[in-house]
Amino acid sequence: MKILSIIGSPHGERGNTGKLLGEVLKGAESEGAACETIVLRGDSVKPCLGCDQCHKKGRCPQKDEFESIKEKMIAAGGIILATPNYIFNVSGQLKVFIDRCSSLIHCMALDGKYGACVVTSGGGDEWPIVQYLNHFLMVSGAVPVDAVWAVMGPTGPDTQVPEKNREQAFSSGRTLVRAWEEKRRFAMVEKVQEEHRKRMQELINWCLSINREFRVSVATP
Repeated sequence: MKILSIIGSPHGERGNTGKLLGEVLKGAESEGAACETIVLRGDSVKPCLGCDQCHKKGRCPQKDEFESIKEKMIAAGGIILATPNYIFNVSGQLKVFIDRCSSLIHCMALDGKYGACVVTSGGGDEWPIVQYLNHFLMVSGAVPVDAVWAVMGPTGPDTQVPEKNREQAFSSGRTLVRAWEEKRRFAMVEKVQEEHRKRMQELINWCLSINREFRVSVATP
């Protein structure tokens, strides 16, 4: 299994989020997974322009690293999203990336993938961020199977992952690999995805009807 991890932190793999993610990857590697990590530092993926070209042509016209990261997500079997808690939400770096994933969501292009998320903070409130990331994974087609979060205080070279969280993270990595191997299914995830799939079909039908009406109005003298 190949796992792609995406960290939305300016501190990268050396920060608190990177350290907690590292424990998850140790667990995944213990089950034989091959892991790659991409760090979003804020300059590799630009904000969405709202031009709609990703829906019309299948690719974003902006010249940055987004399309190459998207291709790696589609090629992977597992996806881990990792972020610090920045004012009750994912970091700006990760939010910009997620905003660019509209085409993934509309096509549910991550169908068959399994996912997990990692969240760290200096004082709590991680759970709403976990829910947000899990929902993003689900409407993109992936199956979120686990999450790990920890209060770790200020970022520093001497900061260590608490023992309890280190064990949870290691277990989370193993769970991700085993869920992928066993092709686990979850009723709640399937319900959310079916509702989203229906919504996207209705949206497509509406867009097609609008385009037909426009073409008729232009053609009629």
